[in-house]
Amino acid sequence: MNFEGTAVAMITPFTSDDEIDEEGYRSNINFLIENGVDGLLAAGTTGESATITHKEQRQLIEILVDEVDGKVATIAGAGSNSTKEALDLVQFAENTGADFALVITPYYNKPQPHGLIKHYTTINDNSDIPIIIYNVPSRTGTDIDTETIATLAKMNNIVAIKEANPDLDKVSKTQKALINAGLEDKFSILSGNDDLTVPMISLGAKGVISVVANVDPLKMSQMVNNALDGSYEKAMDLHYELYDLMKVLFIESNPVPAKEALTILNRAAGHVRLPLAPLKDENSVKLKEILKGLELL
Repeated sequence: MNFEGTAVAMITPFTSDDEIDEEGYRSNINFLIENGVDGLLAAGTTGESATITHKEQRQLIEILVDEVDGKVATIAGAGSNSTKEALDLVQFAENTGADFALVITPYYNKPQPHGLIKHYTTINDNSDIPIIIYNVPSRTGTDIDTETIATLAKMNNIVAIKEANPDLDKVSKTQKALINAGLEDKFSILSGNDDLTVPMISLGAKGVISVVANVDPLKMSQMVNNALDGSYEKAMDLHYELYDLMKVLFIESNPVPAKEALTILNRAAGHVRLPLAPLKDENSVKLKEILKGLELL
């Protein structure tokens, strides 16, 4: 099993009492499905995985699987900088019925390449759920190299990488390594940067796990579908239509602008948890103007 298309790295909505807003979360899930996305990710970076508890993480995964009910792919954020902890979350995701587990490269402890191989081997060998590696060196301090990716791609349960390193040359090297190993149909590259999705698809990527799709799932899905179909002129038109939104959603730390955007659009979001703080007023003004320009507001 593999994933292709647009998955949304969903925000986690909170109530004013700082609890998970389950009703709002379910509403967001249905809105995104109705607007053409192919998959939904619970408890990723955009879902504030760093400041939700493991109990809340499990709750989000359970709600996602229940509400989606097979309509689109479900992806459970299940990584940790502890292999034992990551495996426990992956096994929970599998037992809950998620379609995929997204497993970030361990952060802070900066494992060596052979440590990364042992980390993912342990998870691969002790679960059956398809695993998507998540490489985001700007947050973890570790950039998984092409040789290591090619090694992991041979494992039976490891099916994709969400690649958030913005180096397009690395995408080419990774795809070439997969082709040389005959793994390009078994293992997929997914964009982890909205603004690089179209060029990454042109190099062989199969889709995106997107922040922008929280805000404009319809256009993001159309952009990706056009690129996957080879209709690059249409895809590029949508890329440039969404470009300002792609940039403003990272004007401050993700998911601060994304949650502000959903609040402006009267969709469930709530606050961000400390140490993140609300969007600066001047950036909120910029965000509103871009939302108006896209006729979302």
